[in-house]
Amino acid sequence: MCLPARNEGPTIEAIVREAVRLDVVSEVVVLDDGSSDDTAARAVRAGARVVSEASVLPEAGPGSGKGNAMWKSLHACTGDVICWIDADLRNFHGEYIERLCAPLLAHPDIMFVKAYFTRSFEGAPTGGGRVTELVARPLLSLLFPKLADIVQPLGGEYAARRRALEVLPFVEGWGVELGLLVDVVERFGRDAVAQVDLDVREHRNRPLEDLGPQALAVMATALRRAGLLPEGSSPVVELLRAAPDGTIAAQPVEVRERPPIITMPAYRARFSPPR
Repeated sequence: MCLPARNEGPTIEAIVREAVRLDVVSEVVVLDDGSSDDTAARAVRAGARVVSEASVLPEAGPGSGKGNAMWKSLHACTGDVICWIDADLRNFHGEYIERLCAPLLAHPDIMFVKAYFTRSFEGAPTGGGRVTELVARPLLSLLFPKLADIVQPLGGEYAARRRALEVLPFVEGWGVELGLLVDVVERFGRDAVAQVDLDVREHRNRPLEDLGPQALAVMATALRRAGLLPEGSSPVVELLRAAPDGTIAAQPVEVRERPPIITMPAYRARFSPPR
């Protein structure tokens, strides 16, 4: 189990304590992505192995965002099955991991398992997942209709086989979930992806103005996967916002990608022969 985390002190400890007691989990790794709070100390206290993002594959050069941390977690973790859980969950239960890993343990042809759930919003039992409903789902309907049955394409709780993950690129920022989903299906087929029900997901809801960059990253990833962005297009796109006075502010959004980690010599040295 791996938790990519940045400044998740309020929730990380409870998640780790619940995870380390499970028989199905051989290790709990927190990939600390430059936290400035007590995330690392709380995770260690709860029983996790904490790995700094900057310490993993430094020869690959600098990166940023959740996808970069997940890519590096392939090198930091040792299991043949990796389960990622968002570190800001407020209602985490150990059975989440058991449910996510069950299809992989029971069916050798399953490569990737996505969670689906109801997303709470500001105390209400439903209403979360605004980027999913307004951006990701319409994009999948238009560009990848065979993935329209994926209930939570942007959900951060999923598990996969190492041998599938290590041959795929990882979008560094917010596009990582959509990119992995499309790439797994492209490489291994739709039947290689399973879904499991995790009931209700409670986590930190971002203000609406914070969701624009995430939405743009998801759009850029989908367009690139559909061949509608040219090869070699910029690794950074800009979100342009117009103010009432007519001025325009540009916010850079990271959409660069890490190559399949199997191409990294240090990774091949650690995990050879291929699993």
